[in-house]
Amino acid sequence: MTERFDVVIVGGGHNGLVAAAELAKAGKAVVVLEAKSQIGGACTTREFADGFNVSAAAHLVYQLQPHVEKRLSPKPRYAARALDTVVLGGDGQRVRYGSTSIAGVDDADRGAYARYAKRMRRFSRVLWRWLNRVPPRLLSGRGTDTRQLLRMALELRLLGKSEMREFLRLIGGNIYDHVDEQFSNELLKGGLCLDAVLGTHAGPRSPNTIVAALHRLGGAGGTYALPAGGMGSVAAGLMMTARAEGADIRTDSPVRSIRVDNGRVVGVETADGARIDSYVVLSSVDPKQTVRSLVGERHFETGFLRRIGHLRAAGNAAKLHLALDGLPDSEGPGHEELGQRLLIAPGPDAVERAFNPAKYGRCSEAPVMEILIPSIHDETAAPAGQHVLSAVAQYAPYELEGGWDDESKRQFFETCLDTLEVYLPGIRARILEGELLTPVDLANEFRMSGGHWHHGELALDQFLFTRPVPGAAQYRAPLDGLYFCGAGSHPGGGVSGAPGYNAARALLNREADR
Repeated sequence: MTERFDVVIVGGGHNGLVAAAELAKAGKAVVVLEAKSQIGGACTTREFADGFNVSAAAHLVYQLQPHVEKRLSPKPRYAARALDTVVLGGDGQRVRYGSTSIAGVDDADRGAYARYAKRMRRFSRVLWRWLNRVPPRLLSGRGTDTRQLLRMALELRLLGKSEMREFLRLIGGNIYDHVDEQFSNELLKGGLCLDAVLGTHAGPRSPNTIVAALHRLGGAGGTYALPAGGMGSVAAGLMMTARAEGADIRTDSPVRSIRVDNGRVVGVETADGARIDSYVVLSSVDPKQTVRSLVGERHFETGFLRRIGHLRAAGNAAKLHLALDGLPDSEGPGHEELGQRLLIAPGPDAVERAFNPAKYGRCSEAPVMEILIPSIHDETAAPAGQHVLSAVAQYAPYELEGGWDDESKRQFFETCLDTLEVYLPGIRARILEGELLTPVDLANEFRMSGGHWHHGELALDQFLFTRPVPGAAQYRAPLDGLYFCGAGSHPGGGVSGAPGYNAARALLNREADR
């Protein structure tokens, strides 16, 4: 028997769940189809060794939008909030900074950081006001689009003349030059550069890294939180909220295809051959897979297919998980500092050198890293007295020269451990078990093209009015009834909920205009 719903959502990642809650609240009959047995997509918690649990991909909350978090029931419970960032030096030196405070630098850098943080927070809030809306269509001639463009111009003008000029000067620039002209401390500059390139195919000298840094701030000024129970607890809260609104959420329900008849979407077919009818399908799967694998290229015009084919989405970040029988030796950071967000980024040139091999399909010989030891705060992460380390390691290109195999994976794993040993002395002796997820592993486990957690590079030509590509930048694909609601859509990746929320509003607004 064929079922019918008002809306089918393909993929139960956090954006799909946010969209489901919003649409169900508006009275729509919604079903979410998730291929895996666990909801949440890349926002999940899983056991990787006996008794050791880790946030499998995303491992911090720092972009979750207030209007999304406000709707959650129950509210997220955090094991730690307002984590500082500690940039580790190989000689034992460290710099520690938060959203407003800093330690380990001289007075000149301390004052410069206060000014830098204030300006970046202000610019980030402006940017995220834009990113929490459906972007207008350029040159559409529609009054609503014109009014929204004028509103954006007014908000930018309200920064004041000098700050508006600075915003426009910086937005397409590189983070290397921006921090180098303001600070002298190499660790501080290295940490700020790494913040701007995490998860991207870019180095600090690459253009567009300032817009990536502002995007990462998420409108909240870079306040990092560690959810109790890992990131899966955030996805669980979103699922409960969506179900409370009336959404039907199904796991172990992979979608084989999005069905099209006479130029419009008519539903989906699952892997077991079941059909679900609907004139609206929202896909939280990345745009490339949605177009090529789920719908089929024959349903789109050539120009659009060419743009989708050129969408840059080559992942460059690996995820490292370690089960430890204890914390590293006391020669390194102390216990309290180990509970913060740790960075290995000895300086801006070191971050750039780490990126250089990736340009040619090779892994970094001295990777830069974002490191957490969540078990210091969250007793559910590891057995008593033992610990879990979770790290994002760059750079490890998806399209590795010679391809990823057991040997290349082992080599980069050992390179990561060698790097960790320099900055966290004694950690090798503490390792019980470990795993490395390459971009290919991330692509396979979380069904993201290229293993890119943004589903597409964050750059001005793939941003705002043009994300993912012209012709689909307002969540609607050029196929009647098909919408994109995942990280490949505006405003991009990170656990924010903004793409899912915006996509739902785009659908509801379109129906209201009819």
